[in-house]
Amino acid sequence: MSESASPAPGSNPAPGSNPAPAPSAEPGSGSGGRPNPARGEDGKSLRLERFLPYRLSILANRISSTLARAYAETFDLTIPEWRVMAVLGRFAPLTANAICEATQMDKVTVSRAVQRLERARRIERTTDAADRRRVLLRLSADGLDVYGRIAPLALDYEERLIAELTPEERDALVLLIDRLTDMAARTEI
Repeated sequence: MSESASPAPGSNPAPGSNPAPAPSAEPGSGSGGRPNPARGEDGKSLRLERFLPYRLSILANRISSTLARAYAETFDLTIPEWRVMAVLGRFAPLTANAICEATQMDKVTVSRAVQRLERARRIERTTDAADRRRVLLRLSADGLDVYGRIAPLALDYEERLIAELTPEERDALVLLIDRLTDMAARTEI
């Protein structure tokens, strides 16, 4: 990219520089199109670099990508597989539906992760004695071994990620994530 290119979203142009002018209309909008909220034509402005859902998604993707590399290289695990293992390591035995609920992953993603983990002999199925129609999943001995080796790595990564936060900021972050999670579950578009 050349030095004269437009600044990246979220950055401010250098003092005294002339940022590129915004286009006069969105492609296909015509002269009589609706106001474009991204440009503030309706009195509001969608500033992507300040839009909370976008910023949370970017943060989650960045963290997941870092962890995914470590899980893939060392343990031959995908992120969905690790999430299944983590939930089973904490709450087993669980049904596949309970795993979907706990991880907020869709059924297809969980099903594929469970199948691959079964082939790798990291989880095992049993029939629920109280309801023979229900299949319960839990970590196998090999799965428990892998879980026991990954958990400290994950905790170390978390600690390094938040190392510069004060104890008060850490507590506030946990509280705010919990509140946002609760509000997101209750808020419809």
